[in-house]
Amino acid sequence: MAQIIVILVVVAILIIVRNIRIVQQAKAYVIERLGAYKTTWNVGIHLKIPFIERVAKIVSLKEQVADFPPQPVITKDNVTMQIDTVVYFQITDPRLYTYGIEQPMLAIENLSTTTLRNIIGDLELDQCLTSRDHINSKMRSILDEATDPWGIKVNRVELKNILPPKEIQSAMEKQMKAERERREAILRAEGEKRAAILEAEGEKESAILRADAKKQQQILEAEGQAEAILKVQQATAEGIKLINEACPSDAVIKLKALESFAAAANGQSTKIIIPSEIQGLAGLAAGVIESATKQEK
Repeated sequence: MAQIIVILVVVAILIIVRNIRIVQQAKAYVIERLGAYKTTWNVGIHLKIPFIERVAKIVSLKEQVADFPPQPVITKDNVTMQIDTVVYFQITDPRLYTYGIEQPMLAIENLSTTTLRNIIGDLELDQCLTSRDHINSKMRSILDEATDPWGIKVNRVELKNILPPKEIQSAMEKQMKAERERREAILRAEGEKRAAILEAEGEKESAILRADAKKQQQILEAEGQAEAILKVQQATAEGIKLINEACPSDAVIKLKALESFAAAANGQSTKIIIPSEIQGLAGLAAGVIESATKQEK
């Protein structure tokens, strides 16, 4: 009898130990009692009633990533493209996630495919290539609203790749090359224009500086000539003033005039007209010189 009690105690301890559950961080256990939802276990230690309760589903509460394969979509201008999407989602209600829908990942994939086709169908090719943010935000809003009854929150949706047909890619590359060549030609023309403008401005400034220099030279030469003439006139006036102050006699004046004509005679002139007064004075001077010569003899 004692052995049976010991065996029962050991079996009871084993059953209790096997029904102890420790829920880890970022996980949740969905518990059913007799086939019906009972509760959700969060982080901590829990005891399950043997043979009555069971763990229906272990749910991860971390943010998860679903990378779906490329899907064919048709744009508004009838271009077929391959687009693959990446969905970032998180389970917020383990109960709804467990009982809300069968195969929730397949449901999200199909929902993202149909939503993407509806959005792309309203856009042209160029808009699809340049409006990724708009497409991402619109898809996230639609998917988040649709998956809310399933206990899933869609945080982000990203278009991973957009692959147009090869002929479209070739045409786009040619268009891009032509656009780059056009920009290069414009930049080169603008550079040449700027260089020509700078060269013309340089020549203009150089001509202005040369004209200013020549003008300053002429002004300085004219000022020098005017100053020289003024000096000569001042010297002449000063000489006349001194002569007037000395009160010279007529004989002295006539003698000075004779000296001036003598100096003029040493020049290049071939004909000199001498006034009669100076001729008489010259004759008188010659007579005096002759008489002095005779006396010396």
